[in-house]
Amino acid sequence: MSRIVVVSNRLPVTVKKEKDKLSYQQSVGGLATGMSSFQKDYECLWVGWPGLAREQINGDEKEDLIKKMDQMGNYPVFLSQSHIEDYYNGYCNKTIWPLFHCFNQFTIYQNHLWEAYRHVNQIFCQTILDIVQPDDTIWIHDYHLMLLPNMLRKRRPDLTIGFFLHIPFPPTEIFRLLPWRREILEGLMGSDLIGFHTYDYVRNFLDTILRLRGYENSLGNVNYQNRMIKVDSFPMGIDFNRFYNSSEQKQTKLEIQKMRNNITQKKIIISVDRLDYTKGILERLEAFSTFLEDNPEYWEKVTMVLVAVPSRTGVLQYQQLKHHIDEMIGSINGKFGKLGWSPISYLYRSLPFHELTALYYIADVALITPIKDGMNLIAKEYIATKKDEKGVLILSEMAGAGNEMGEALIVNPNNRTQISWALKYALNMDEKEQKKRNISMQKRLKEYDVKKWAEDFKETLIKVKNAQKNLSARYLSPKNRLKIIKKYKISNHRLFLIDYDGTLIPEHFRFKQNSPSKDVLNTINLINRDQKNKVVIVSGREKHFLEKWFKNIRVDFIAEHGAWFRKDSTKWQTIEPLRKEWKSQIKPILELYTNRTPGSFVQEKEYSLVWHYFKTDPTFGRTRAMELMDSLTYLTSNLNLEVYHGEKVIEIKPTGINKGATAYQWISEKDWDFILAIGDDWSDEVTFSYLPNSAYSIKVGQGISESKYNIHSSTEVRALLKELARKS
Repeated sequence: MSRIVVVSNRLPVTVKKEKDKLSYQQSVGGLATGMSSFQKDYECLWVGWPGLAREQINGDEKEDLIKKMDQMGNYPVFLSQSHIEDYYNGYCNKTIWPLFHCFNQFTIYQNHLWEAYRHVNQIFCQTILDIVQPDDTIWIHDYHLMLLPNMLRKRRPDLTIGFFLHIPFPPTEIFRLLPWRREILEGLMGSDLIGFHTYDYVRNFLDTILRLRGYENSLGNVNYQNRMIKVDSFPMGIDFNRFYNSSEQKQTKLEIQKMRNNITQKKIIISVDRLDYTKGILERLEAFSTFLEDNPEYWEKVTMVLVAVPSRTGVLQYQQLKHHIDEMIGSINGKFGKLGWSPISYLYRSLPFHELTALYYIADVALITPIKDGMNLIAKEYIATKKDEKGVLILSEMAGAGNEMGEALIVNPNNRTQISWALKYALNMDEKEQKKRNISMQKRLKEYDVKKWAEDFKETLIKVKNAQKNLSARYLSPKNRLKIIKKYKISNHRLFLIDYDGTLIPEHFRFKQNSPSKDVLNTINLINRDQKNKVVIVSGREKHFLEKWFKNIRVDFIAEHGAWFRKDSTKWQTIEPLRKEWKSQIKPILELYTNRTPGSFVQEKEYSLVWHYFKTDPTFGRTRAMELMDSLTYLTSNLNLEVYHGEKVIEIKPTGINKGATAYQWISEKDWDFILAIGDDWSDEVTFSYLPNSAYSIKVGQGISESKYNIHSSTEVRALLKELARKS
């Protein structure tokens, strides 16, 4: 089995130096804790920063550190103090963190911080390239390393690369504020699989790459630079059994008893968070104050235990937040407190596992109300510890976990009244209802624990890589290219069915009225030098454009997706008489959608109508297109019309008119011993379906196709045609 190289900003082990001696301890954090069990079950190498600045250790200490880390299955990336300040404390936590959590008022944009971020990603890249083995799978984690996937891809295109973002991905309107948005997106697109905690974040990302970069998706599959990328949601789980069985551990049992002795008969509400403005701690305290104000009967009967784990203490916003929290706790305790009772018990420190799980176990209510949170594993940990199945979770709808834990009391973190009501409801909820809710959540958490989450991501990554390999196997290899050339050389009757837009000319010219370049015309002329060859341009363009562009060139035409054809310079014909009277019924519908969709327009061809939306906002245009498709499908059901949804176009035309049916006029006219059909979109698939088994068919670009082979671009198409022509 191949090795998995896990890459994150921090290693699961933190190194400290005290009195010229290095010490090692397990890192605190959801990723390190969650991945520990996965790391035991697979051959893993974890790459990351050990927590010590490069300047703090000498050469011998560095060698000892590397050896020690190797024994633990880790490989250190060494960063300087300036890197830590500008990359981690700077760009990561002053730019990406606030922006991605939609706190743009705290976001700063400074070029030197961006340069540090880019440089550290390059350091990680080189470190990985120095140690990576041919069959390794690279799994990159979180917002600190969003440039890394593409950096690795450029140097090692063969690598299997997965990326998982553990924080929210913001809506496009927020993300586009980032000056380096293009570089971040391109960095992520170096991955084979991009994972998020929830579908909301997936949707935000797909919407962003569509609106800002023009990349569309099909069921989360994105065709990026002729490589298929998968974007999907994987809600991270916890080590369920570890938390579920924690109350049976000796240390935790002692801690449970100690806490119960101290708190006596009061109801316990817990609030556990890292001290961060995204966690909604101030808003939570205000809501608790409202609860006490509105419900004096709970005075001296309820205590909130608020645990705030120190975080980013060197950052101004965090210093100010701690000051405000301290003041508010003092104010609430001063206002409502009695002799022997403080409404809030405040702990500003991290808790060891046995203390934390004991607190979870005795708590009657967990109040977890972040303003914005990628997942929030604390909510899951709380429910998992409830072996007696009693306890109520109040959870913010803005936490990623809210999508999975619908049995919790879901609240708006900014709605004090709603949180106050939820607290009262939770404190009065009967045990039967508590157990019913918690059993449902526990079942879900047990089935999709952290190990299942990691395996799910890994298996999906392998599937994506296999799908890429299957697609690449269809690409026209040198061997199959020689096979086509060999057949061409020995044949006497050759037919070329060649699409125009996206095939002879580049895809981005599709919506322009561009005449063919000299290279295109020269390519057709080269093929035409051999009298054995018959060339048919198969296009959706109107016939007068084709006639004008290929004037004085020996070529046949199929125009308007098969509505018209012209053979041997004769007059334009149709396969069957075509009707036009339906247009008067359909055109007003298209015009209505045009008026409602800025940037769209209607093109009227002789026997078809086309609604174009390539100039619209991509997301809005696609939404309108789906609405229009629904309307047209219903309206045309009795009019003997077909509706095609193509590349940013919707076309309506009489049933039975398509490129394939018209191309059959040539396919069936003689016993061709060489047929080559090349196209790039949905309309060309019909042509491929009419070909005999002996024909060669090529699709330009990726995707499921009737064709035998794929080719990357119009440039490669012209190169192939020229190579064939020279073999005559």
